Amino acid sequence: MQIEAVETIMLQAELQEPLTIAGVSPFTVRQSNLVRIKTDEGIDGVGEIIVRAAPEATEAIVRTILKPILIGSDPFDVELLWQRMFSAMSTRGHSKGFMIEAISGVDIALWDIIGKATKLPLYRLLGGRQAKQLRAYATALTFKDKKELVKDAERFLEMDFEAMKLKIGRGPRVDVENMKTVRESVGDEVLVMTDANSGYDATTAIKVGRQIERCGAYWLEEPVPPHDIDGYVSVRKALDMPVAGGESEFTRFGFRDLISRGAVDIVQPDVTRAGGFSEVKKILALAEAYNLPYAPHNFGSAVCLAASIQMAASAPNFLVLEYDATPNPLREDLPATPLPEVRNGSVEAPPAPGLGLEIDEDALARYTIKRGQ
Repeated sequence: MQIEAVETIMLQAELQEPLTIAGVSPFTVRQSNLVRIKTDEGIDGVGEIIVRAAPEATEAIVRTILKPILIGSDPFDVELLWQRMFSAMSTRGHSKGFMIEAISGVDIALWDIIGKATKLPLYRLLGGRQAKQLRAYATALTFKDKKELVKDAERFLEMDFEAMKLKIGRGPRVDVENMKTVRESVGDEVLVMTDANSGYDATTAIKVGRQIERCGAYWLEEPVPPHDIDGYVSVRKALDMPVAGGESEFTRFGFRDLISRGAVDIVQPDVTRAGGFSEVKKILALAEAYNLPYAPHNFGSAVCLAASIQMAASAPNFLVLEYDATPNPLREDLPATPLPEVRNGSVEAPPAPGLGLEIDEDALARYTIKRGQ
């Protein structure tokens, strides 16, 4: 089997209502870059590259740097291809950022091909299914007034979630009041995670963290910017509740520094950013050696969700799955068959080959803004 074509598909969907969190401008659209790899045996694979800005950047990387490495190669040589892609730019100072995000999408697509060729779901190929039911939490209760927060929290409960995440980072007073409001609304049995999205410095994060942990917050996520590892360490030492992080980190080398310095209690690599299945598997092995659980970051299209479920199902140190429950046409409309539903607070990895996901081509065309070959 040989790779004969590599295509990038830039997607964009308008949101009816902006989505606001700390540290970034409001999301008025949801974006994604998909990678579709075709083989000479008629088996195609699809992967996703996380997009927060400038989708053209990762599209150009795939087209001009990674595609020449891939064409004519055997997709089963996925680890070898990962090393070749990484080596193409890492020696020139590009071992994080857009380069690794682009590799992530390619790697997911390669694994999807392998799964389809062997007729096995990826969790089987990644080491076997560790758990049939994957506990999930709803993302997210965003920056809204208290009445709307309560409505969203009640909606998540109606969707059968037993855990949910509250976005914080608006300011200590507002954050604490919102945490109290959500806790009063959902009761003591529902897990409520909190996520500052790097919106605080360490001093403020500690101040807020001490107050929200008294309200039963399950964890504090991304309390400070990802480059401030000293800040992470300070926050973790000051709080009793776990500190989670890593969604903005790349490869086993970035996570080595995060973990070895004692910066987090829970690791959150994003399979569409941190290096794909090949690399996240290594990250999780490193985390397991330090007795750290894994809670995947998942805030993309249906492809990201499908990949996150496969990775979680195969992970021995899996803790809980982030399940994007905000409006997102790229998650809702792209699947040709339904995605796994949350039931009794959990989801189950599908038995279908590869990612377990087929794309609705009409929906794909509707949201496509550019294709690159």
